[in-house]
Amino acid sequence: MLPGLVSITFRQLTPQQIVELCHKNQLQVIEWGGDVHVPHGDINTAMQVGLLTREYGLDVAAYGSYYRLAASPADGLHFSAVLASAVALQTKAIRVWAGNRGSVDADPRWRNEVIKDALHCADLASEKGITICYEFHGGTLTDTLESTCDLLAATEHPFIKTLWQPPHGRPLEECLNGLRTLARRIHHVHGFHWWPDSSHRLPLRAGKDRWTAYVSELRAFGLDANILLEFVAGDSPEALTDDAAFLNEMLRESEQPV
Repeated sequence: MLPGLVSITFRQLTPQQIVELCHKNQLQVIEWGGDVHVPHGDINTAMQVGLLTREYGLDVAAYGSYYRLAASPADGLHFSAVLASAVALQTKAIRVWAGNRGSVDADPRWRNEVIKDALHCADLASEKGITICYEFHGGTLTDTLESTCDLLAATEHPFIKTLWQPPHGRPLEECLNGLRTLARRIHHVHGFHWWPDSSHRLPLRAGKDRWTAYVSELRAFGLDANILLEFVAGDSPEALTDDAAFLNEMLRESEQPV
């Protein structure tokens, strides 16, 4: 279970600045975003960023693509370009989005289109030893625990997993139940503390009780799911320093025998 960063936390910074921040703050892995830092299909940039990451002793945890299953091809983004970038980055995971409709607005036909594309993408990625991971997010088929479970059940595939992040403003036990339910299929976790909603970004340590419980739950399941910091307060490198210090401290303490 390694600490890391989602690069889109700092869209305003260059890849060089981001790897320096990670190195300085003892973060070990990065999920590189496909919008700014490693554009989809830009193979040369992907190779350069992957090399830069490794030169600093870091690993590429995932390629954070903006490929939306069953929707992106119509907008001109094809999974082949996403996959090529991931291969060039030398990562073993690609984040994809479970369509562009929330579960309430998704009829059976649309769900089937998303499922079909997910399985197709997973087959292609598996040839490169790469896993696709659903973004756990509103406005997609992973916007509720029930819908996420249905999607995962419909796409049982050795190269399909999901990401996880705690829903905002929900009781701790509800969040833990979701974590337990999805544990078998979780690839990595996005770490931040927005409370009580997304308009209030707080330091990760402000959610200490919750995050300690999440890490304990992951440990209990024997999951070495990396935790990647995302969306720090004020988009500030100084806020990252505090969040990274807390995350590293929490992970070290979770390794100690009780």
